[in-house]
Amino acid sequence: MIRVVVVDDQDLVRAGFSALLGVAPDIDVVGEAGDGHAGVELVRRHRLDVVLMDIRMPKMDGIEATKQIRAMDDPPEVLILTTFDTDENAFDALEAGAAGFLVKDTPPAQLLEAVRAAAGGGAVISPATTRRLVDHLVAARIARDRPVPTLLEVLTEREREVLALVARGCSNREISARLRISELTTKTHVSRVLTKLGVDSRVQAAALAYETGLVRPGE
Repeated sequence: MIRVVVVDDQDLVRAGFSALLGVAPDIDVVGEAGDGHAGVELVRRHRLDVVLMDIRMPKMDGIEATKQIRAMDDPPEVLILTTFDTDENAFDALEAGAAGFLVKDTPPAQLLEAVRAAAGGGAVISPATTRRLVDHLVAARIARDRPVPTLLEVLTEREREVLALVARGCSNREISARLRISELTTKTHVSRVLTKLGVDSRVQAAALAYETGLVRPGE
């Protein structure tokens, strides 16, 4: 079972996500919280796989809550809940260690698959709505003249190929099929990419791929 908590300050939103997730046979909604502080405390008390985290909340926002959760030993993955075109702080949440993000009107089937992907360590950037948000946020950050990293120079040619596919939302299985390598080899390449780039998640690595021009929005 994938153990999940939902953190959002809107009662109806929490109830809606919890009800949707609760009908899935492989997902167990362990609890709900109405602010970031309560969400962090829930994570401390339970063994969890995924946290659905809103950004704008009282007492502690989703970004700070994500930082604190990801700093724990063996932390769960965090999926950010956001409203498209309004919460550019989602990018900061990714830098805090979030595994990905979902717009709040994500279709139910995509929400379930995103939770499953996050629980399995996969990238949660493949749904079209989420990819648009990735493109939007990366473009906004580049427009603010963020220094372009040169870290990609430390990657081998194969690792750059893997990173490009991660940035396009491919799972380990899809990368294995495209590059004709085993899933174990793919997992090793992804792990090395994250280590060399000094990032905590596939989505952070994907953002770097966009910022450095390895992959361009819309490709």
